[in-house]
Amino acid sequence: MTGHTFFEDLRNGEITGVAYKNLQLKKQILSWFVNTGNATIADLSRELNASVPKVGELVNELITDGLVKDYGKIEAAAGRRPNVYGLEPDSFFFVGVDIKQYYVNLGLGDFRNNLVRTQEKVPFHLKNTPEALNRLCDIISEFIETSGKGKGKRKVLGIGVNLSGRINFKSGYSYSFFHFQEDPLSKVIEQRLGISTFLENDSRAVAYGEFSSGSYTNEKNAFFINLEHGIGMGMLLNGQLYYGKSGFAGDIGHIPVFENEILCHCGKKGCLETEASGAALTRIFIQRIREGASSILAKRFPNPGDIQLEDILEAVKQEDTLAIELIAQIGEKLGRGIAILINILNPELVILGGALASTGDYIMLPIRSAINKYSLTLVNNDTRLVLSRKGEQAGMSGACLLVRDRLLALID
Repeated sequence: MTGHTFFEDLRNGEITGVAYKNLQLKKQILSWFVNTGNATIADLSRELNASVPKVGELVNELITDGLVKDYGKIEAAAGRRPNVYGLEPDSFFFVGVDIKQYYVNLGLGDFRNNLVRTQEKVPFHLKNTPEALNRLCDIISEFIETSGKGKGKRKVLGIGVNLSGRINFKSGYSYSFFHFQEDPLSKVIEQRLGISTFLENDSRAVAYGEFSSGSYTNEKNAFFINLEHGIGMGMLLNGQLYYGKSGFAGDIGHIPVFENEILCHCGKKGCLETEASGAALTRIFIQRIREGASSILAKRFPNPGDIQLEDILEAVKQEDTLAIELIAQIGEKLGRGIAILINILNPELVILGGALASTGDYIMLPIRSAINKYSLTLVNNDTRLVLSRKGEQAGMSGACLLVRDRLLALID
């Protein structure tokens, strides 16, 4: 044995020789359990091309570290019945934090990709201020302390925080929110809470949660388009999340689609977000109400400026004519942007998620119509367009999974 735990060896950048080889084998064993399921020592030995004694030794060390469990003997046709091993789901947990414009979703995930506890729509206003960051840390801390699992935060191995905008997950820096300190945001939160913290773009984390749900096992090239106040995208290319050179790939919301004078929050004009996002829908809806348009929300809100995106989406579900009309216009414009991506990258699958996707066919049908109008038929015929299956849970699940897989070094 190395005398160190698996996590100590992972953090040791100078580990070499036999210890390094053992660490790599342990990662392969854990990866097998994560991706395939339980197995016997003989199964692992055969699949990993390692000797039975060596695999048995490493599995025992992982049991000592609390990561693996002996599930007892399995039925065998003849001879000695072997023991089967797998992940110990209740040994450690991961916290996923999915930040929206006006609330936060939090989930506690185990090693087997189960969300064992969630807390959805905790009130929070996303602003680029120290006060908002302090409030966010308090929300996370309270969730961990009241999780009811083991000894509170001592059982939590890591925290994944999903944030909109430009995120460099490798450095932990956010360039859109909470960037008023010299240290990377991930380090600031980690120092505040005392737990390893990973920062990720919200759309990419949601995409990871959606793609890892087991619902899309055949698609290797897919997009997840996150339709919230802004528009984000996570891309799966050749079965792997795609980041691009600087880690900012997938910023579909800032494709310059329109000839307008509307200033986007990125500082440029004509971006897709300026006319086809939740923020655009809210702006246009309020403007139409002020111009005298009829809506059930006009009676509820004497001051139209108090109307929020969630109110408009609820009005769509109540068959409000103005809300349905505007969501259709938003959908048509979104379809134009998605058609550009389909023409360029020819994906197998496009998943629509986020707040706007909750309106179902009200937005899906105009998007599909615009894709048919603006993309090449030979290309879009091979692209399947679907709504998210995980909804609000995709962000929490994706954040937990990314923390698990990065702590275990299962992904880069």
